[in-house]
Amino acid sequence: MSTYAYRAVVPGKSCDHCRQGFEIIQRIIEPALIKCPHCKNPISRILFAPAVVIKGNPVTETDRKIKEYEREGKWSHAAELADKEAEKTKRKDLKVRALEDYKKAGYDFDKYDKKDNS
Repeated sequence: MSTYAYRAVVPGKSCDHCRQGFEIIQRIIEPALIKCPHCKNPISRILFAPAVVIKGNPVTETDRKIKEYEREGKWSHAAELADKEAEKTKRKDLKVRALEDYKKAGYDFDKYDKKDNS
């Protein structure tokens, strides 16, 4: 069952019910009403924009700035910003992105992982 909104086609020749508009629950397979149930004057269904559902994390201003730095080839800037945001928000995707951008900037993390046997 869906809720549909209706309003008078000609407000001057209608009752208060349809002039102000009203909602009615109908099955999706039912035809749209064409006459007001009270005054029998013509009515039309009001169409609304569909709701937009965003899946996943919404894009933040920081995400946009990181992407901008990446487009410009400013890998170290992008990496630093992603790293700081990852620390604040605990987002693992940003941590991975920061490491990738650091590598693109020329940082070599492998040398830090090796133990010095001296």
